[in-house]
Amino acid sequence: MMLERLAPEQHDTLDEVPEPSENPHLFGHEQAASMLAAAYRAGKLPHALILAGPVGIGKATLAFHLAHYLLTNPDHRTAPEAFTAPNPQSALFRQVASGAHPGVLHLTRPQNDKTKGFKSVVTVDEIRKVSRFLSMTSHDGSYRVVVVDPADDMNTNAANALLKNLEEPPARTLFILIVHAPGSLLPTIRSRCQTVRLTPLDDESLLSALDSAGQPAPDEPQARAALVERAGGSVRAAILLTQYGGLEIAEALDRVVGNGHAGIAAAHKLADAVAGRDSSIQFDIFNRRALDLLADTASEAARNSDLPRAKALSDAWHDAQNAISETETYNLDKKQHVLAMIDRLNAAMRM
Repeated sequence: MMLERLAPEQHDTLDEVPEPSENPHLFGHEQAASMLAAAYRAGKLPHALILAGPVGIGKATLAFHLAHYLLTNPDHRTAPEAFTAPNPQSALFRQVASGAHPGVLHLTRPQNDKTKGFKSVVTVDEIRKVSRFLSMTSHDGSYRVVVVDPADDMNTNAANALLKNLEEPPARTLFILIVHAPGSLLPTIRSRCQTVRLTPLDDESLLSALDSAGQPAPDEPQARAALVERAGGSVRAAILLTQYGGLEIAEALDRVVGNGHAGIAAAHKLADAVAGRDSSIQFDIFNRRALDLLADTASEAARNSDLPRAKALSDAWHDAQNAISETETYNLDKKQHVLAMIDRLNAAMRM
C-alpha cells in the first residue's frame, strides 16, 4: 500500500516511510511518555525539553505525540494519564503532519536553493521563525509547540538565536529539542531545558515499528537476528541496512579499511557505489559508518587506558565530521570525499 505523504520532504526523508509528524504509532518510550503526561497533569511541564538518544529510535515521533496530547487536552486537570494514538483521519492530525497547524512549528534543515537539496545545518533564518510564531496569539489558549529537529544541526548563530527564545518563553509554550548528542549543544541551552534520555528500542518494539512502517524484517531467522543486532534499536538504521544497501556498504568499508594499497581498487568501487548523483542516502550511510568506526575504535582505546590513542582518534572523528559538513555545504566532489575518508580511516587505525 502506498503511503499517503502529508509531511513536507526533509533532508532525511526515506521513501515510503512516514515522517515523525505523520506517524500515528509510537513504539517504546512508555516510561518517558508516562512521565511527561504526569508532569502536564500536575501543571509542572517544563517550558523546554531535550529528547536525547541515538538516531532513529523515535524521539521526534514522541515529540509530535506529546504535541497532540497537549493540543487535544488544553486543560491539564482533565488530561488522561497516558497519550492516546492520534486519529490519522482527524483535521488536527492532518494539519500537524502537513505543517499547517497554527500551534505547532517544526524547524529542521531548510532547502538549499542552489543545489536543490538541503542545507547541512539548521540556519538562523529557521530559528527566527520562532519569534513570528510566538507573536501570534493563540485564539483558544492552547499550547504552542516548537520542535527543533535535530537541534544538533544548529549552527552557532542559530543556537544563539534559540537561546534568546528560551530565556523568556511565553506561557503555555513548549520547546522540544530533538538531540542525538547532547554534548553538541551550548551549555547555556542545556541548562534551560529538562533532558529526557531515550534508550534504543528493544527487539520487540523495533520489529513492531518496522512492520508498522511497511518495512518488515526478513522472515529468515538468522537474517532477522543479524538485522536486529546491527540496527542497535534504531528503526532508521534497520531500514537503511535492509532497503538502501546499508549492510553491504558497511561491510565493504570495513574490508577496505586496513588493506592499504591492496584495497585501492575496492576503495574506488565503493566510492562509485555511494557517490553517484542519486545515491545521497548511500553517501550518508557511508559517512555514518566511517564516523562509527572512529568512535568505536576511540572507545576501545579508552577502555584499554590508551588515552593518547583515544585522543588522536577523537580528533580524527571531529576532522571527519568537519569534512562531511564541508562536502555537503559546498557541494564538493563526493567521490574524492569518499576516497579521502578511506585514507583518513586507514591513517587513524594505524595510530
